[in-house]
This record gives sequence, structure tokens and C-alpha cells, in this order.
Amino acid sequence: MMIISSGPRRLLMAVVSVAAALVPFYSTHAEMSAWADNEGGRMRLVALAPDAGGKIRAALQIEPKPGWITYWKEPGGNGIPPQITIAADSGVTLDAIAYPVPKHFFTGAIEDIAYDAPVTLPLSLTAAGKGPVAIDAAAFIGICKDICIPFQANFQLKLGPAIQSHPQEEAILQAADASLPKPPSQDFGVTAHAMSPDRKTLSLTLALPGEGPSEGKAAPDIIVTGPSGHAFTKQIGGKRDGATFKVDVAIGKLPENYDISGKRWGVLVIDGERAMETTLAFE
Repeated sequence: MMIISSGPRRLLMAVVSVAAALVPFYSTHAEMSAWADNEGGRMRLVALAPDAGGKIRAALQIEPKPGWITYWKEPGGNGIPPQITIAADSGVTLDAIAYPVPKHFFTGAIEDIAYDAPVTLPLSLTAAGKGPVAIDAAAFIGICKDICIPFQANFQLKLGPAIQSHPQEEAILQAADASLPKPPSQDFGVTAHAMSPDRKTLSLTLALPGEGPSEGKAAPDIIVTGPSGHAFTKQIGGKRDGATFKVDVAIGKLPENYDISGKRWGVLVIDGERAMETTLAFE
């Protein structure tokens, strides 16, 4: 399992966590909240009115300051993954959070899977009933540089009628969708996977696109996400033969008595300018 941050980072996180929880509500009657500010960056909530089925397209915009990062969905041991909760009595539920393609950073023994530039996390929400919709949300992320600062803010949005046009919000959501990794395709995906009997390595066979660094000797970036809190990235003996890439991924320590049978893990493959994400089912 990857190492995400150092001891000093964790210490400061504990010291500032109480203060970070005191960011006030950011409320508006539009489809975009005001920005909530933090020492390392800012964030806000964007949403469109529900469609006829009650589905709401929304997003959390995060803008780290230069030199700062914020984490991907599975940061590993010491990072802070984004957390978004919706008030239970608001009549709105959170169905899913999507994550744009992250970057892979190495600083000595510290490995981060994160974003060092503005990022927008698409949110899928559902509103109950047909009346006016008010989103009451709390967002909690980590903003890190030499230190990590927990960043929490509360947002309230009252959504207007769906018949109104909101081009700025729509553009933000469209750009966020375009930044997501693509599902597997015929020329880019996992064609075979197998866990070793000792659960120390995961063998992968990939179909890679005929472009980007994979056409040379460089291996694609592979991030395997297993049980919650676990991500595996160390490749062993990768070999490309035409459009086929075979590699073993080292599997670190798993939870005690973890039974992989019936589990579904995730895998993100970044090859040049293209990225693919899919699930691995284990029998």
C-alpha cells in the first residue's frame, strides 16, 4: 500500500482539524454557491435544477493554491479523500461522486495520487418530491503542501426552475464530465486479471491504445484500488508486445482475514493523454 504523507503532516492535521471545521455556511439562491476559502485553496458547490425524474447534476469545484494539492478518491494511508454529505432532512440524496483523472506524484518516500490544479468533482443527486429543491451539503477535503490542512465547508443552494438556462453552470459540469477517465473499450481495457494464491501480486493483461508513451518503452501508470483505504501502484516486470501490456502489480498488506472472493476492485490506467477506469471482479 502506498505511503501518502509523513509524520509531521499527520501531526499538524490533528492540531488544525478543530479550526477547519468552523468554516461557515455558504448560501445562495442561484445554482452556484459563493467560494469557501482556506489557507491552501478554495471550493464551491454548483448544481442544476432537477430533471423530470428528480435527478440533479452537480459538482464540487476545488481550486488548490499554487504548490498545494488535494487528494483523489483513494489516497491511501494518510491522505484525506473528498467527503460530501447531504443533510438527511433536505429531501436530496447523494448517489455518486465521480473523479477526474489525477496525477501521480513522488517526493522521496512519499507517494501522492492527487490534483495540483483546479479540479471539479461531478456529483449525482436525487431530489424527492416535486416541490422547490434546497441542497444542504457539507464538503470535507484535504489541502496539502508541506503540511495537510483539513478543509470543511457547508453549502446551501436553492435551485430555480428547470426551464431557466444556466450556461455558466452547464459549461462547468460539461467540462468536469470531459475530464473523467473513460470506460473500457476494444483498444483500451483489461483483458485478463488474476490474483496470486498468496495474494502478493495481481497479474494484469491490458489492451493499450497505439499512441502516447506506451508506444515506446514507458509503462502506463496503473492504480489499483482494493479495500477502502488501500491503493496499489508498484509494477513488477511489465512487458509490452504490440498493443498488449502484461504486468504484475505488487499487493501490499490487506486487512486481516480479508476474503477476496466475490469482491470488486477498481483499476485506473493512464497511458499518455488517455485514461481508462474499470472494475475487476474476483470469483
